[in-house]
Amino acid sequence: QVQLVESGGGLVQAGGSLRLSCAASGSIFSIDDMGWYRQPPGKQRELVAGITSGGGPNYADSVKGRFTISRDNPKKTVYLQMNSLKPDNTSVYSCNFIARSSYAYSGDYWGHGTQVTVSS
Repeated sequence: QVQLVESGGGLVQAGGSLRLSCAASGSIFSIDDMGWYRQPPGKQRELVAGITSGGGPNYADSVKGRFTISRDNPKKTVYLQMNSLKPDNTSVYSCNFIARSSYAYSGDYWGHGTQVTVSS
Protein backbone atom coordinates (compact mmCIF):
# COMPACT_ATOMS: atom_id res chain seq x y z
CA GLN A 1 0.00 0.00 0.00
CA VAL A 2 1.37 3.41 -1.02
CA GLN A 3 0.73 6.28 1.37
CA LEU A 4 1.60 9.96 1.03
CA VAL A 5 1.98 12.26 4.03
CA GLU A 6 2.29 16.04 3.74
CA SER A 7 3.90 18.35 6.26
CA GLY A 8 5.05 21.94 6.55
CA GLY A 9 1.81 23.85 6.39
CA GLY A 10 0.90 26.54 8.86
CA LEU A 11 -0.03 30.14 9.43
CA VAL A 12 2.22 32.89 8.08
CA GLN A 13 1.96 36.57 7.36
CA ALA A 14 1.88 37.94 3.85
CA GLY A 15 5.38 38.02 2.41
CA GLY A 16 6.52 35.05 4.45
CA SER A 17 7.63 31.60 3.39
CA LEU A 18 6.79 27.97 3.95
CA ARG A 19 8.23 24.72 2.66
CA LEU A 20 5.85 21.85 2.13
CA SER A 21 7.04 18.27 2.05
CA CYS A 22 5.33 15.10 0.92
CA ALA A 23 6.90 11.72 1.50
CA ALA A 24 5.75 8.38 0.20
CA SER A 25 5.87 5.17 2.17
CA GLY A 26 4.80 1.61 1.65
CA SER A 27 5.36 -0.69 -1.26
CA ILE A 28 6.41 1.87 -3.83
CA PHE A 29 8.28 0.65 -6.86
CA SER A 30 8.83 3.80 -8.90
CA ILE A 31 7.48 7.34 -9.20
CA ASP A 32 6.75 9.19 -12.39
CA ASP A 33 5.16 12.62 -12.02
CA MET A 34 4.77 14.46 -8.73
CA GLY A 35 2.63 17.48 -8.08
CA TRP A 36 1.10 19.86 -5.60
CA TYR A 37 -2.54 20.85 -5.79
CA ARG A 38 -4.66 23.26 -3.86
CA GLN A 39 -8.35 23.48 -3.13
CA PRO A 40 -9.44 26.91 -1.95
CA PRO A 41 -12.74 27.02 -0.08
CA GLY A 42 -15.65 26.58 -2.45
CA LYS A 43 -13.48 25.79 -5.47
CA GLN A 44 -12.29 22.70 -7.31
CA ARG A 45 -8.81 21.29 -6.86
CA GLU A 46 -6.23 23.11 -8.98
CA LEU A 47 -2.66 22.30 -10.00
CA VAL A 48 -0.10 24.54 -8.31
CA ALA A 49 3.13 22.92 -9.45
CA GLY A 50 4.23 19.69 -11.04
CA ILE A 51 7.53 17.96 -11.68
CA THR A 52 8.33 15.17 -14.10
CA SER A 53 10.43 12.12 -13.45
CA GLY A 54 13.32 13.92 -15.14
CA GLY A 55 12.99 16.96 -12.88
CA GLY A 56 11.25 19.30 -15.29
CA PRO A 57 8.98 21.69 -13.40
CA ASN A 58 5.79 23.44 -14.35
CA TYR A 59 3.82 26.02 -12.40
CA ALA A 60 0.51 27.74 -12.34
CA ASP A 61 0.91 31.27 -13.67
CA SER A 62 -0.12 32.72 -10.33
CA VAL A 63 2.89 31.24 -8.50
CA LYS A 64 5.67 31.53 -11.08
CA GLY A 65 8.70 33.25 -9.64
CA ARG A 66 7.56 32.68 -6.06
CA PHE A 67 7.20 28.90 -5.67
CA THR A 68 9.74 26.20 -6.45
CA ILE A 69 9.00 22.50 -6.73
CA SER A 70 11.73 19.89 -6.30
CA ARG A 71 12.03 16.17 -5.71
CA ASP A 72 14.36 13.82 -3.90
CA ASN A 73 13.98 10.47 -5.55
CA PRO A 74 15.92 8.34 -3.02
CA LYS A 75 13.74 9.79 -0.25
CA LYS A 76 10.59 9.48 -2.37
CA THR A 77 9.75 13.04 -1.43
CA VAL A 78 8.49 16.14 -3.22
CA TYR A 79 8.89 19.67 -1.87
CA LEU A 80 7.22 22.98 -2.53
CA GLN A 81 9.14 26.06 -1.44
CA MET A 82 6.64 28.89 -1.14
CA ASN A 83 8.04 32.41 -0.96
CA SER A 84 6.42 35.84 -1.00
CA LEU A 85 3.16 34.32 0.13
CA LYS A 86 -0.07 36.17 -0.46
CA PRO A 87 -3.43 35.85 1.27
CA ASP A 88 -4.95 34.32 -1.86
CA ASN A 89 -2.50 31.42 -1.53
CA THR A 90 -4.52 30.26 1.46
CA SER A 91 -5.76 26.75 0.80
CA VAL A 92 -5.38 23.11 1.64
CA TYR A 93 -2.43 21.78 -0.35
CA SER A 94 -2.30 18.14 -1.36
CA CYS A 95 0.45 16.18 -3.02
CA ASN A 96 -0.06 13.74 -5.85
CA PHE A 97 2.19 11.00 -7.16
CA ILE A 98 1.73 8.99 -10.29
CA ALA A 99 3.56 5.89 -9.18
CA ARG A 100 3.88 2.17 -9.42
CA SER A 101 3.38 -0.04 -6.39
CA SER A 102 4.75 -2.89 -8.47
CA TYR A 103 6.06 -3.36 -11.98
CA ALA A 104 2.53 -4.30 -13.04
CA TYR A 105 0.41 -1.62 -11.37
CA SER A 106 0.40 2.15 -11.85
CA GLY A 107 -1.81 4.37 -9.76
CA ASP A 108 -2.71 7.93 -8.87
CA TYR A 109 -1.95 8.54 -5.18
CA TRP A 110 -2.98 11.47 -2.99
CA GLY A 111 -2.09 12.76 0.41
CA HIS A 112 -4.73 14.08 2.77
CA GLY A 113 -3.53 17.66 2.61
CA THR A 114 -1.89 20.30 4.75
CA GLN A 115 -3.41 23.68 5.53
CA VAL A 116 -1.64 26.86 4.45
CA THR A 117 -3.06 30.10 5.78
CA VAL A 118 -1.61 33.49 4.85
CA SER A 119 -2.76 36.47 6.84
CA SER A 120 -2.85 40.01 5.52
